[in-house]
Amino acid sequence: MGKSYPTVSDEYKVAVEKCRRKLRGLIAEKHCAPIIVRLAWHGAGTYDVKTKTGGPFGTIRHPDELAHAANKGLDIAIGLLDPIKGQFPILSYADFYQLAGVVAIEITGGPTIPFHPGREDTHEPPEEGRLTDATKGVDHLRDVFGHMGLSDQDIVALSGAHTLGRCHKERSGFEGPWTFNPLIFDNSYFKELLTGEKEGLIQLPADKALLEEPIFYSYVEKYAQDEDAFFADYTESHLKLSELGFAEEE
Repeated sequence: MGKSYPTVSDEYKVAVEKCRRKLRGLIAEKHCAPIIVRLAWHGAGTYDVKTKTGGPFGTIRHPDELAHAANKGLDIAIGLLDPIKGQFPILSYADFYQLAGVVAIEITGGPTIPFHPGREDTHEPPEEGRLTDATKGVDHLRDVFGHMGLSDQDIVALSGAHTLGRCHKERSGFEGPWTFNPLIFDNSYFKELLTGEKEGLIQLPADKALLEEPIFYSYVEKYAQDEDAFFADYTESHLKLSELGFAEEE
């Protein structure tokens, strides 16, 4: 069993690879990997498996969706990426934002995540309230990820992306990074979670929830001890996230 992906032209494939190189340059120069990952994540994470609405189909660029409380500050990411998108009119926004997300993980030392092109842009932004609320706990995480059709393992693996970036008071009400090297993708997030709060680092209620549920905790422990295991599971979970509602199972 595997997914059947749409066929794209050779010209489209060439544009994807050229665009990938341009994205590497931009993300390295601007040190903007964290916000680019957040854009890709928030674009995809609105998918609802029951209604088959939302998901990684380019709607996040629309002002209505950018105005959602969970998306504060993502207009910065759109602005950074727009000049590169302008060079590749053949690419859908849907593909472009998800490609940017996988490049951002890779360029910060994370795993190489497969990328399959062929997403088509949709124009109907999802309603607000489909993304995670950092102030809530276990039930909320399972509810949000459940709507996407994702598992407990996906919840913990994808939470590991918080190894990148920081909270900004004006966006989330919280301030500070999760790790001491917020531009490096590694398993530090899990190590910091297990060793408790430290001055200068942040742990949100949604992070602490990973320690409160035994199944979540077992993955936190595994990933803290074994970065290769984290990278393998993160790759699988990020790929799933980036392809929600895209391509059919054969």
